[in-house]
Amino acid sequence: MRIRVAQPDDAPAVVALRALVFPYLVRGVESTRKMIAEPIPGRGWAAFVAEVDAQVVGWVTAQRNASTSTANFGDIILLHVHPEHRRRGIGTALLTTATDHLAPMGIHRLRGFAQPEALPFARRHGYEPSRELRFSALDLDPAPALPAPPPGVRLLPIADLDPQLLYAADVASAADEPGDVPVDSISYESWQYDVWNNLGLDKSASIAAEVDGEVAAFSLVKRDGDRMWSDYTGTVPAYRGRGLARLTKTAALHQAAANGVRIAYTSNDEANAPMLAINARLGYRPVASHWSCLAELT
Repeated sequence: MRIRVAQPDDAPAVVALRALVFPYLVRGVESTRKMIAEPIPGRGWAAFVAEVDAQVVGWVTAQRNASTSTANFGDIILLHVHPEHRRRGIGTALLTTATDHLAPMGIHRLRGFAQPEALPFARRHGYEPSRELRFSALDLDPAPALPAPPPGVRLLPIADLDPQLLYAADVASAADEPGDVPVDSISYESWQYDVWNNLGLDKSASIAAEVDGEVAAFSLVKRDGDRMWSDYTGTVPAYRGRGLARLTKTAALHQAAANGVRIAYTSNDEANAPMLAINARLGYRPVASHWSCLAELT
């Protein structure tokens, strides 16, 4: 077994491993390749793979969380090992490597995510479960009907928007998003990297609702072939209570289906009752859950 820094050419093997372990997550090969080759500056982002007989059997990323005002908070993301290679110390080796990468940055608190069956592993390494994240899927055959916007609301693809307007709406809607730490410190440069310039973002299927020249709500679609991820659906606080989140998400699903998408996936914090209710009304079915897990780095 060998742990090493991930390389761009690992992308196909990494995506294949992720599809095996997390079939409800969506990120394509080219998007993964770019993420490895061109990590965003300022986060200390790094990715590591585990190899056995020159085959990628494990993956993990680590970074400083730059989206929160909470100081010295780091994330260890998508630690996973091929089912045939578990219980051999590979997961522990990946976790240790990721932790050792973050420690010199002054990170004091860490967050990881674990499937329910992996919670004993998390606890053995000092992580305690915090919040449940629910994953859901929706078959897009048939696709949701295209909704008619109410008077004064215009639906448009985000390709027709000034990205600064979408960024402002994203920041405003995310400020009270439930989670372990507030999402209240997203720079425009970081947002551009994660959202606007992401190779998987379908700007024709991602839909915004415009009211009086402002982006009031939006639903983002990230796509890999005929699979999509509802990356984020949000409403600016001043426009909540008008059904705009459901409107934009339904319109985005309709357009994605017209573009060839056949199944949609999404995730929601267990406390996000409004979006869970919207997804249920749209017909999403539960497929998995993860738990965020917190640990102190001493």
